[in-house]
Amino acid sequence: MARMKRTANGSGCIRLRKDGRWEGIYSIPATDGAGKYVRKSVYGKTQEDVRKKLTKITSEIDSGSYVAPSKMKLSEWLDTWLRDYVKFSVKNYTLETYQSLCDKHIKRVIGNKTLTSITVSDIQRFYNALLTENGLSTKTVKNIHGVLHRALEQAVTAGLIKENPSRRCSLPKSERKAIKPLESEEISRFIEAIKGHKYENIFFVTLFCGLRESEVLALTWDCVDFENNLLLINKQLVTSTHHTGPTYSLGPTKNSKSRYVTVAPSVMTVLKKQKDLQNEWSEKASGAWDNAWNLVFTNELGEHLKQNAIYKAFKKVAASIGLPSTRYHDLRHSYAVASIESGDDIKTVQSNLGHATASFTLDVYGHVSRKMQMKSAENMEKYIKNVS
Repeated sequence: MARMKRTANGSGCIRLRKDGRWEGIYSIPATDGAGKYVRKSVYGKTQEDVRKKLTKITSEIDSGSYVAPSKMKLSEWLDTWLRDYVKFSVKNYTLETYQSLCDKHIKRVIGNKTLTSITVSDIQRFYNALLTENGLSTKTVKNIHGVLHRALEQAVTAGLIKENPSRRCSLPKSERKAIKPLESEEISRFIEAIKGHKYENIFFVTLFCGLRESEVLALTWDCVDFENNLLLINKQLVTSTHHTGPTYSLGPTKNSKSRYVTVAPSVMTVLKKQKDLQNEWSEKASGAWDNAWNLVFTNELGEHLKQNAIYKAFKKVAASIGLPSTRYHDLRHSYAVASIESGDDIKTVQSNLGHATASFTLDVYGHVSRKMQMKSAENMEKYIKNVS
């Protein structure tokens, strides 16, 4: 048996086992802090392989960077991470999204691997399979990576692994989908098509305020300033899925920030009509009326509207005017494009839409401003010719 140099935290030695494998034995301080040591082993096909492993380990023990191999599986850690580190630091629907991505994708493929055995290659193959075999979008794969990366970063902080293998993975390049705002002629057809529709007012406000569907459904009367034509956007309707069915609540906006949107007088006129309509419903419903959240848009009993119902109704209207592929979110894009083409600067559009930065707004709607720049150049050319 070949003896190795004694280290500060114990001894290391190498021996040939009866099964033909070489074993390197080392010791680390016990976690109880009682001054005792725990023996650990590494294995290899040759004495030199084990010597290299043992030298590396004993060096890490001496420097204080050693992390003992953990038998905890990734699936177990994900449950611990969600329960102890994530649950009280994110919104409920964010937690549910993380849980879903863990259960549906991460656990099912690499969940049985121990934390210390997961390699960069394991994760890279996992991501590639999600794209090629499961047919997931690049955005979904990046979302899955975001969850796994955060979980493994926390494992590093907790001392369960030395480094996060997901750091060195290559992610697929995202391609932003082309936005499809409604043209002016299509907007006119849409306005005509929704006249008398049960959701006419909510469609109109969405189109000419640029609100997200979840935001317009959460708009409350205390956030409508009729005197100054202002809307305060400070919450959204949150849908949570449970085994008993979906539940609804009012939560912070997407970026957790409030914003004021100055709207056109025509929008305020529609909101006044909505107020009158609710008063009629309240009188008819009598004691059955219950608008506990003071919402602007409700059904005839004062209850909140559901996103799925609004979306389906919108799709029927869009299809009826020859726009079956138009999405509800395209109303928001239409508002942004109309704002820019009307002369609003990017910073104003960013503020009204609630984007985090003006650069993001410019990235999404940059083609519109470029069209305006080209038109500006054409106008200047006409001017030059007139004065020359």
